[in-house]
Amino acid sequence: MSHSYTRLLYHIVYSTKERVACIGDDLKPRLHAYLGGIVGEMKGTALIVGGTADHVHLLALLPATLAVADALRVMKCNSSGWVHDQWGNRGRFAWQTGYGAFTVSESGVERLTRYIAKQEEHHRRMTFQEEFLLLLKKHGIQHDERYAWD
Repeated sequence: MSHSYTRLLYHIVYSTKERVACIGDDLKPRLHAYLGGIVGEMKGTALIVGGTADHVHLLALLPATLAVADALRVMKCNSSGWVHDQWGNRGRFAWQTGYGAFTVSESGVERLTRYIAKQEEHHRRMTFQEEFLLLLKKHGIQHDERYAWD
């Protein structure tokens, strides 16, 4: 085969530092759009970005040439800098150190898109920590809860 063909879909989840609820309704749509733009600059596609006041979810198509860890470093660093530049009154804004990144099959895209779109509703029943631990369990990721949060 002379060409490489990939479609690498990831469900990416990360929180604000110490899960501080600092992504207000005024910031949220602009931040989500900015995150999508960062993914695009890295030659990827953000299919949907959503979340609540203390975390974000992205369903992103990333190129095979981009390591997930590198993509997350760029997304978090650039968006954090942008928030401080554009929204100076958010002095405590920062992202947590870690993240969750889970591969997604094509058959799961529609369901995950709905899930991300309904984050506000979902989190009336469940905290971010509960959600994240369920994601780790669902994907068979062994973890020590003492080190899951910063």
